Amino acid sequence: MQKIFWSLVSLLIFTSCNSKRKVDLILFNGTIYTVNESFTIAEAVAVRGGMIKAIGTTDDILSDYDAVNKIDLKGKPLYPGFIDAHCHFYGYGIDMLKCNLYGTTSFEEVLHKVSEFAATNKFEWLLGRGWDQNDWEVKEYPTKEKLDSLFPHIPVYLMRIDGHAVLCNTEALNRAKISTATKVNGGEILQKDGKLTGILIDNAVDIVKNVIPEFSEAQRAQALLDAQKNCFAVGLTTVDDAGLGKDTIQLIDKLQKEGTLKMRVYAMIADDERTLKYFFHHGPYKTDRLNVRSVKMYADGALGSRGACLLKPYTDQPGHYGFLLHDIAFFDKICEEAHDNGFQVCTHAIGDSAVRTMLKIYGEHLGTENDRRWRIEHCQVVDVKDINNFSKYSIIPSVQPTHATSDMYWAADRLGTDRIKTAYAYNDLMDNSANKIAFGTDFPVEDINPLYTFYAATERQDLKSFPKNGFQPDNRIKKKDALRAMTIWAARSNFEEEEKGSIEEGKFADFVLLDQDIIKIEGSKIPKVKVLATFLNGEKVYGE
Repeated sequence: MQKIFWSLVSLLIFTSCNSKRKVDLILFNGTIYTVNESFTIAEAVAVRGGMIKAIGTTDDILSDYDAVNKIDLKGKPLYPGFIDAHCHFYGYGIDMLKCNLYGTTSFEEVLHKVSEFAATNKFEWLLGRGWDQNDWEVKEYPTKEKLDSLFPHIPVYLMRIDGHAVLCNTEALNRAKISTATKVNGGEILQKDGKLTGILIDNAVDIVKNVIPEFSEAQRAQALLDAQKNCFAVGLTTVDDAGLGKDTIQLIDKLQKEGTLKMRVYAMIADDERTLKYFFHHGPYKTDRLNVRSVKMYADGALGSRGACLLKPYTDQPGHYGFLLHDIAFFDKICEEAHDNGFQVCTHAIGDSAVRTMLKIYGEHLGTENDRRWRIEHCQVVDVKDINNFSKYSIIPSVQPTHATSDMYWAADRLGTDRIKTAYAYNDLMDNSANKIAFGTDFPVEDINPLYTFYAATERQDLKSFPKNGFQPDNRIKKKDALRAMTIWAARSNFEEEEKGSIEEGKFADFVLLDQDIIKIEGSKIPKVKVLATFLNGEKVYGE
């Protein structure tokens, strides 16, 4: 009888185990922020075929499902994979091939770093990026004389942090055939005492950029893979690359299909004629990892280099308003073709004049309420008279909260005491947009870490907790909304909210596991939070 009894027990256990549904991965015993409509907190999630199969309590998921790969989260917080709604993923990778000038505190330090880099540089040109004269004791643009002395025969091209200004030596200017007589629309070639200083702003940058030799395809591919590695390490699973040419988009598609590039990319096509012609003819393109359905335009330049187009003159440069980079007909034509061919439009507009111009053009093509989800990128200076037009025309403000905490030291010098009060007004923009708001970093202009984005949005402080009460504290974003802006709202800005941005059944299994709960801990601790693991399609792409 005992043998029969134990046989029956074994049979019941075997049958019970076999009745569980098989999945590839189970994450359990965690604090799982689903970021669904109800902002539900779960404990466990089951994954099969790269998709989320079920969410629930630990007991329910372990009772109903079985997997070879089970991970005990030990109470740690799990979030949807972070989405950077505006960055330069490819450019960030390419910049790793150049001299790193980020964080330099003087022009002398820039020269020292470039000289060190030159010793091992194998490229025909000396390229660098990251200097910012606003961080120097002498807050003026550098000039080319010392570069000419150090590198009389090697062309040097050093891009400012924002990508809207460069310092070139004479050899680089000569190769681009730039002289004191050269004219450019939508940009500036700075001169002093009738001589070139070497500083080029906005469209003038392209004159030199267009004569720089291309990196090889192997270098470009490796740059993308290096960028991916760093992005996974900070919890990013989707990047919106703001302005890519046809060849780069096709290289991304190739690497993704080969399986080497796993990062999901929302690719905004650049506004050059060749790229526009190709994609407007072929229409939007979509795979699980690549989405090409938007066009990126530049309305103006950057505030730091005084290229942002303002309604009133710069306070620290009387009579100077900045400028639009193209005439109205250029923007209008692209908006019309994008609308006709099913493309979203995303326009860089930093100054209040540029924002007003683009809102007016958008409104003429969109009418009133719509689901086109056109975006204004940056929205740093928006006149209070224009803010309601975001809701009126269903336009999404796509912003980078770290811009506020990077610019706050000098932005009032550019804008004056009145305009600065309504600049970087992200909470006001969110409240006046039917489509909420999307967060990005604009890396490599800012750090790639999305937790710095979350911190800057919710605390309005720099990494040293300055200022004590926050920069314009009325525009702090609540923590739950900040998380939404870098997950589900960012996904919606990409027309991807049905497949990512929240932890819900039927969506991609894209997650990020942190060592502390950013929703619950005090603000000052947020920048020190570590990413323990990043999952994409249920595959651990970062972490032990």
